[in-house]
Amino acid sequence: MESSEFVALRKKLNKTQKQMAQLLGKSVKAVHSYEQGWRTIPPDVQRQILFLVSRSYEGHQKRKPCWTVMKCPADRKKQCPAWEFKAGKECWFISGTICEGKARKTWEEKLKVCRSCEVLIPIISADHQ
Repeated sequence: MESSEFVALRKKLNKTQKQMAQLLGKSVKAVHSYEQGWRTIPPDVQRQILFLVSRSYEGHQKRKPCWTVMKCPADRKKQCPAWEFKAGKECWFISGTICEGKARKTWEEKLKVCRSCEVLIPIISADHQ
């Protein structure tokens, strides 16, 4: 996650840097550093801010689960943690999902795939407020 996206998502949540720091369990200095690009935004912070934005997304209930969107065959679904935990609308949050036929080893690799998926795109797009 780039610093500009972090700022955009914070603003989408209508939070100040201080409020965001409280939500994330981080210092205001850390949030400021993320926004200035002085610190890399850790995976746990990325997940948490995406989770908060997803919960504020008005179209949350209308979204389809990932296994429907990706047209996953039954054998792939059975191997996937998103299916196991019935988290098809929050699949991007869970490591080890079997997207495009394989699990990714790191959060960065996973999120790269998720950013092109219609399950996450509406949540992070700049168009909805």
